[in-house]
Amino acid sequence: MVYLARTRNLALVLGLALLGLSTSGCVYRMNVQQGNYLDARQVVQVKEGMTRAQVRFLLGTPMLPDAFDRDRWDYLYSLQSSRLKAPERQRLTVWFTDDKVSRIENVGAPTEVPAGQTVPLNPETPAPPVSGG
Repeated sequence: MVYLARTRNLALVLGLALLGLSTSGCVYRMNVQQGNYLDARQVVQVKEGMTRAQVRFLLGTPMLPDAFDRDRWDYLYSLQSSRLKAPERQRLTVWFTDDKVSRIENVGAPTEVPAGQTVPLNPETPAPPVSGG
């Protein structure tokens, strides 16, 4: 009888240990996204000579408005995922001179539009006329 109780206790302890080990890898880790997500279709349209309003239309409000230099807009994006070894980071910096884009610095923001997707019209280009049929 004592042997049977010990065997049952040992089996119970081993079962609980196996259950604990098997479920410890099932912890959900949420993806953490921060900043301005920029699509390649948006990034490739930003050109020198565009106005602030055109850039804001394409990219939205910058993540970091510089309090000391109002002619610099930084668009930052960071993605931290349990599947990535290091966080994915992107930065697009736009400088203005006389309220027009004078320089663009791209560090990691996408620039290749996937096949099958088209680049929408640039905000400074008028839309083509719609013909009624």
